Formats: sequence, C-alpha cells, structure tokens
Amino acid sequence: LTADDEANAVIAQANARLDARGYFLDDRVEGRLGRRFEEFAREDIEYMDVSPRQIVSVAASLIPFLEHDDANRALMGANMQRQAVPLVRPEAPLVGTGMEQPAARDSGQVLSAEADGEVRHVTAEAIVVHYDEPVDGEQLHSYSLLKFLRSNQGTCINQRAIVSAGDRISAGQPLADSSSTDQGRLALGQNVLAAFMSWEGYNFEDAVIVSERLVQNHKFTSIHMSKHEVGARETKLGNEEITRDIPNVADESLAHLDAEGIVRIGAEVRPGDILVGKITPKGETELTAEEKLLRAIFGEKAREVKDTSLRVSHGVRGVVVDVRVFNRDEEDELPAGMQKLVRVTIAERRKLQVGDKMAGRHGNKGVISTILPVEDMPHLEDGTPIDVVLSPIGVPSRMNLGQILETQLGWAANQLGFRAITPVFDGASEEELQDALARAWIVREAQSARTLNGANGAASQTGGANGADDRLAEADQRSTRELEASVLGAGADPRTRAWLEEHGYDEEMIHIAFDRADRRTTGAASRIALAEWLIEHGETRAARNWSDATLVEHASRIEREQRVARPVFGKQRLVDGRSGELIDQPVTVGFIYLLKLSHMVEDKIHARSTGPYSLITQQPLGGKAQFGGQRFGEMEVWALEAYGAANILQELLTVKSDDIVGRVKAYEAIVKGEPVTDAAMPESFRVLLRELQSLGLHVEVRNQEDEAMVLEVPSRDEMPQLGVNLSGFEGEDVTSA
Repeated sequence: LTADDEANAVIAQANARLDARGYFLDDRVEGRLGRRFEEFAREDIEYMDVSPRQIVSVAASLIPFLEHDDANRALMGANMQRQAVPLVRPEAPLVGTGMEQPAARDSGQVLSAEADGEVRHVTAEAIVVHYDEPVDGEQLHSYSLLKFLRSNQGTCINQRAIVSAGDRISAGQPLADSSSTDQGRLALGQNVLAAFMSWEGYNFEDAVIVSERLVQNHKFTSIHMSKHEVGARETKLGNEEITRDIPNVADESLAHLDAEGIVRIGAEVRPGDILVGKITPKGETELTAEEKLLRAIFGEKAREVKDTSLRVSHGVRGVVVDVRVFNRDEEDELPAGMQKLVRVTIAERRKLQVGDKMAGRHGNKGVISTILPVEDMPHLEDGTPIDVVLSPIGVPSRMNLGQILETQLGWAANQLGFRAITPVFDGASEEELQDALARAWIVREAQSARTLNGANGAASQTGGANGADDRLAEADQRSTRELEASVLGAGADPRTRAWLEEHGYDEEMIHIAFDRADRRTTGAASRIALAEWLIEHGETRAARNWSDATLVEHASRIEREQRVARPVFGKQRLVDGRSGELIDQPVTVGFIYLLKLSHMVEDKIHARSTGPYSLITQQPLGGKAQFGGQRFGEMEVWALEAYGAANILQELLTVKSDDIVGRVKAYEAIVKGEPVTDAAMPESFRVLLRELQSLGLHVEVRNQEDEAMVLEVPSRDEMPQLGVNLSGFEGEDVTSA
C-alpha cells in the first residue's frame, strides 16, 4: 500500500489472534484507521500487519522486550549495537528476537549456500560445494573466505567455515561465519551471568564489576588493526630515500628491519620503534670551522640528510601482519611526486580492561571499574561464580526494565537448554516468564534431589555421557549445554519425570504452551514450583491444594521472615566470595547479553611530560594525536583560585605552559634534583604586548624598582646551555621539546 492508501484502510495489528484457517478469533479486533487506534468489528478489517517488527528499524528489532524500555534508552541501545566491537569468540544471544539470522544474512558477512548440495572440501581459505543441480551453469562451486582483513573501523574481518566435508547442505544454509556471527546468527557480544547488586561502591555511577574469568577466557577479547604508511617523495633538494642506512640510529633499533629498511612481517613493535627507515636531504648550510677542516682533510662531503623514518606512534603496539610496497617503476598508481609508498598494518589483541565501555541492548551502558579475581566475586549457593555485577540503581529511573526481563528469561533459557525468542511487541508475557523460571527451578530441584537420594541408576542411564550434573558446575559451558528437561517433551530427563510423579504432578502440565490459544498449561508450572518451594520452607503438604491467592500470601510472609525469594521472581541467595557469608537479601541473577563498545581506554588514555609547543603562543599543543597537554582553562583557574593554591597556579600558568626560559630551568632543576627556581616571563604576556603594539599603543613594563624591563625574546645563541633542549624553536609550524 502507498501511504495515501494506508491512511484510508482499516488495518489490524500483527498480533491479533487467529485460528488455524487464518480467521480472527475475537469479534472485535484492535486496529487503526488513519490516526485513529481503536477496536473494530472483525468484518470491517481490510488488511493486517505482517509482523509487529515492521514498525521499528533493524537495530531496534534486535532488542528483546523493547516494549518494556523507555524510548530514550531504546534509542541508545539501538545506536550502541552499531558501536559493538567484533570479538574473537562471538556468541549469539540466549534471549533474542528472531531477527538475528535475517540481520546477519542481509549484512552480506555470512556465506550461504545457493542451492541444495554436498560439501566436498573445506580449508581455512575456501569451501568447495557440489550442488545437486547446476547453479550459473556449474555444479562445483568454490567459495573463498575473507581472512584477517582490516575494516574501516580498524577491527578485524575474518570468515571461518562452519560446515565439514561430506555435510549435506540446503539452499540458504550458512556455510561460514564472520567476525560477528555465530552459526549464521548475529553475535555482537557475550552471554554472561549477571547480578544486580552493590559491591563496595565499585558500581557507583553505572560502573561495571567484571570477573577475571572473562579476561582469562578471552570472552571480550578483540583484534584491532592500525594502518601506517610513508612515502618517498621528490624534493627540491633531492629525492627522499627508503633505506636501512639511517644516520645516528643504534643497530638495536634497526634489528627488525629488512635490507631495504622495511619492518618484517611478524615483528612485535612498540611506540617509537622504526617501521620504515627514510632519509630526506637537508638544505645546504654554512659549514663550521670544524666541518671545513674535516672536509679539507678527507676531501669528501658528509651526507647532508635527516632522519624522517616512519615510527610507531604513541599508544600503538602489536604485531606487524601485513606490508605492502608500491613503486612508480612497477607502474603502481601513486600521488604526483611520490616515487615509493610503503603501507604497514599492525594488529593488536586487546583484552577487557578497567576503563573499557560495556553496554547491554537496553541502553544500559557503563565503564569497567575493577576486575576481580574469581574467588572474590559473589557466587551462587552451588558455587557458580557471578561474571558481572551491575548497579540496580540504574534501572528504576531509566525505566529500561527490558534488561531485568532479559536477565530472568536468560536464566531459564540457560538452565533448560533452549534459546528464547521474544519478538518485538509480541514477546513473552509476565505469566510465561514466571512459568519459564518455575520450570528451571523444578528441573534443578529434580536433578539435585535424585542425585542426593542416591538414584544413580537413572543418572548413569541418562546423564553419564551428557554429564548434566557436571555441566551445572562448569561455568564456561553454561551457555552452550543442552540440558534435556521435561519442558521439551519427548526425550525428557527421567529424573524430572520421576520427581514430578513422586510429588503427585502430571508431567504434561509443565509443558510449554507453544500455541497461545492453548492456555491449559499457562501458570501450572508456577503453581507447582510455588507449592513445592513453600513445603521446602516449612509449610505442610496441604500447600499443593491451596488457591493461587493463598500461595502468594504465604510466599510473601516467608520472603519477609526468612529473607528468601520465591522461585518465580528470578532472585537467588548469593554468597560473598571474600567472607563466605550469605548476602543479606536475595539478588536478581541471570544471563544478560553484554557488548564491548569501541570506546576503549587504550585509545583514550594519554600522558605527557614534555612535547611539542605552538610556534606563536609557545604553549603545549592539545589533543592525544599531537601528543599535547591537558587544557587548564578559565574555570579550572577559578577553582584553584578559590582553593588558594597559589604555587600550583603559578606553575601551571608559567613553567608548565609558555615560560620559555623558566621551563628549561625547571626541567634542569628536576633532572639535577635541585629546587625549582622562580618563573620568568610567560610568552602569553609578550603576545599581549605585541597585540597592543599592533593597535598603535606603546606599553612600557616596569619592575618593582620602577626600572624599564626589556621584553625581547632571547635568541637561540643567547639561550643558556643547560644540557637539555626544551627551547621550542624547532620546526616550521610546531616545535618539539
């Protein structure tokens, strides 16, 4: 429909209830006509939306429980998914919306089969497929895989095969995953066990506490690639030259260069290391008496060149993974005046560290404040350590409750071994969520009870190979294990069946109602779990026959008295890893999907002692890229004035800034371990005087003795010889100290 046609049509919502033949079940159906949203008689409905997801963007359609999030936070969540860094081991979300596969497929990153066929050959570089019917005139197709390419964002693109030789494949089936997909599903982050609680104030202001286990297991490790290039140009004084023969450079600095002066692939480099050796001709200068004498004795002209080599910039380290050389002689396309171009790519593996930014899909972002040893993290009563501790204060005011619902459904999905799909605006209801948590509790209770009772016969028959009990203790495999539970119907775990029979329940009653028209089993699992939980906490067996209202009333009383949480609330008792004592109140615990964003501390951290200065103001340059200093502005000066910190203020405005003579003397005093002397005249004062002179105003400066002061800048020859070079007179645009 066009927009005009749509405005005049009565359109039903996509989640209207239908019978098996596609007719509306209800007499009155929610719909819209133009801007009116109301209920219409089903006979008046002309069209029906295809899906509730069609009104949101691709990024927003990837947010589970979107309808429970405030619009501002949902917008943040959608935007921050675009900032997620591809991880070394990507993991598809436990709680998704069903759009993960279409989004990955349409991105073009996933390699898919064009028709039915058989995989003949698989290597890291290519996949060879024999199709049943010819495709584009050929039955045998070879698909090349992208290997370790640099993206425009500086991340690593790498495809890996997910099929094996001999596999039968069908049309559209994924053959290879990319950096951000898992089995053909979009995978931007990791499923981690999270607890919403305070921990020694370390999660103040949305900060995030993470376990050392995530770092050790490379859960959030990513690969970043930086590109560095240098060219040899034609200059008026002669051609620049790429060479290993660089004047005044120690042999150790040249160890990782080849004969042509270009770094070897595989070399580990750090800031300041030479990547490509390059020399540039110097201008002819008047010779000193010593040089004239040497030239007269040896009869040759010393090489008048300066070192302009490409070096690793500060903040960059890693391994050289690619070197490309382009020559004009070999007819490579190069800019005018350039004879040779060398491009070096450095790859760096970055682990999760303090200061990195992390976020969920609900606009719940934060910065890592500390990385705790596994033994210090809070843990469940069965010993499973928590991976991430998030602040509960960040939920109510932001109104993004989707993260809580995702956490609870994630817990149930992990315990029961399924992946939850909750489409946008058509997701799991509160009842369904409580039932899922209840089923997870029932299965856990059944397994622990049968194991404790010594029913090892059933355990050995069903769990010997699968190792269900062992898997409960293996935190690394929680997200991938497939624990067979009775909620999944056929092939269910006999321990759960036996437990239900023993307690007098019908196994059929806790099956998932896959068809929402079938409400028979909705709420049954919650009632069973609540009754059995009450019996465990001191109530009589009569609780199995109580009404829902009575069950809730008694559960509320026990929660208050014993400080425990009913199983359908998604809360658990946690143990402090340091003291071994129970944490005072039950805590919301579950699996949440977290992303590592591109705002990493490695790119932002910066420090400077001395460095380049501006030629005009003689003040340090600004910004990390220029290796500049921190700006101390007008308001910061007011703060120090308010504190009365006169000496710090004087230092900041003189020797740490633009007092040319004073900063050299201060540096010398620090090197020699002597007291720093008084500051001289800052350059900014001279700039002010020159500004006034340009307006035709003659300003005379007098000292305390009423003597006129000379404000001329000392020339280079008059500068004191202090053994250090901080004069700031080098270069054309900026000077370097």
